[in-house]
Amino acid sequence: MDSEYSDSYDMYWGTLGTVRPYSNFYPDRDVTEIVTALENKDTVTLLRILTNRNNAQRQVIAQVFQELTHKDIITALKKALSGDLELLLLELLMPPVEYEAYRLQEAMAGLGTDEETLAEILSTRSGKQLQSISAAYKEMYKKDLEKEIESETSNDFEKLLKALLHKGCVAGVVQTDIETLSASLKGKKAEAGQWIDILTSRDVEHIDNVLMGLELELGQTVDQIIEKRFSGDFRLGLKVLVQCIQNRDAYLATRLKTMKKEIVQRIMVSHSEEDLLCIRAAFIKLTGTSLYTALQNHFKGDYLKALLAICRSED
Repeated sequence: MDSEYSDSYDMYWGTLGTVRPYSNFYPDRDVTEIVTALENKDTVTLLRILTNRNNAQRQVIAQVFQELTHKDIITALKKALSGDLELLLLELLMPPVEYEAYRLQEAMAGLGTDEETLAEILSTRSGKQLQSISAAYKEMYKKDLEKEIESETSNDFEKLLKALLHKGCVAGVVQTDIETLSASLKGKKAEAGQWIDILTSRDVEHIDNVLMGLELELGQTVDQIIEKRFSGDFRLGLKVLVQCIQNRDAYLATRLKTMKKEIVQRIMVSHSEEDLLCIRAAFIKLTGTSLYTALQNHFKGDYLKALLAICRSED
């Protein structure tokens, strides 16, 4: 296996994913079946193979496909498929780090910027992961990710995203940070700088303790504080960050609850090998309905079959 693909895969692997390595993996056999399926436009076979192999195995399939057919599997899929299913299978074939870079690029492409997706990715990925994603972005799009963020966002929201991109872990004192955040709210206009600095430079446990202390001191939830004292994109970004700090799985379940095709697809692909089981549990707690059932109620056809294969099972 190519070490680049292996490293990319290992960085994201977790024990709580729904997609695991396929134990009886023979890439030559898979490629032979895929070639026949592409000729016959047999979506059932394509779905069965590509959703039942983990990403590292899909990279091997793509490599073997190239060696045996002298063709690119991405190009072949584009010729044989169309629509939502095509896009989903193409996304499954992207290495994890490249996929996150692709999601960021998509969030900034076109006329409008998808601010929440930018905040989601930068809030849910570690500083080390974001370094790799930034490097992949540069390689794929020949552009600097930080400069792209600067051109697509502005003011305090831009500062927040850039700080998240370079998030660190600087030691701090909980009570001091509580007092700093509390003081930032006492003026006529709340000061965003202290919130950006503290929430992007401490470890999650420390920030969680700071936020709990702030809630006790002010007698309001952090969400209520942010809603009252901040506005616009910065308020949105700060809310996303705080929700990810307090319960990342619950936040992602809330996004899935919208059942918007692009959001559902990209969160499920992104987290399928890492923590989708946790997100599924948070989803049923939030909605009273399993993610598996919710998908069946909103999508159909081969596209639904692919999503269900990634989701894996009923809860």
